[in-house]
Amino acid sequence: MDLHKKRILITGGSSGLGKAMAEALVDCGAEVLITGRDEAKVERVAAELGCWGMAADAAKEADIQKVFESIDATWNGIDVLINNAGIGFFHALDELEWAHFETIFHTNVFGAAITAREAAIRMKAQSFGHIINVGSTAGSRGFKTGSVYAASKFALKGMTQCWMHELRPHNIRVTLLSPSGVPTAFNVESREEKPLKDGLLTPKELADAVVAVLTMDDRGFIPEVEVWATNPF
Repeated sequence: MDLHKKRILITGGSSGLGKAMAEALVDCGAEVLITGRDEAKVERVAAELGCWGMAADAAKEADIQKVFESIDATWNGIDVLINNAGIGFFHALDELEWAHFETIFHTNVFGAAITAREAAIRMKAQSFGHIINVGSTAGSRGFKTGSVYAASKFALKGMTQCWMHELRPHNIRVTLLSPSGVPTAFNVESREEKPLKDGLLTPKELADAVVAVLTMDDRGFIPEVEVWATNPF
């Protein structure tokens, strides 16, 4: 795909991985819309990157609908969706609460699915598009205290595989991008970015992976990418 003038929506695009992806794609000449819950932050980052920003909660269907209404009015279609918004909290089995599942699944699973639904409707109408779901290596391998988060990422991986089969006949590609640990604000209540750490991935590595996936010739696509830190030990 030639990214010049391609219409790209990135959820959770005002910080961390989403911001790095937006910056890389703007540099490639794409038209980018970032969304996030903090209106002031979204507006500030959009101005910084030279893209379009909208305040929206990825866990609320009404907000998702408003985003796509704006996309219809401004772009009349969408070429790429990057389902990046996600949250994570970690609890041992004997500390789990029903609300933990509701909170994380509303964003990581339900919101991702409804956002993809709206993108797919428009992509099918134009017989073209690419959906990238940002998962995690936790979607393939569980870990201590990861019951809720890992379950949400296993679910996202399963949905991604289903959508691949559904959408390929419409020339729509679906990719799962699964990073190992990246210091971001996704599980920080204050939403302040975590400091980078030697040995861990940075958001830039994931942004580079997204550009590589999207710029592959349209006759093929990459269904899943895992990106690991070389030596996080």
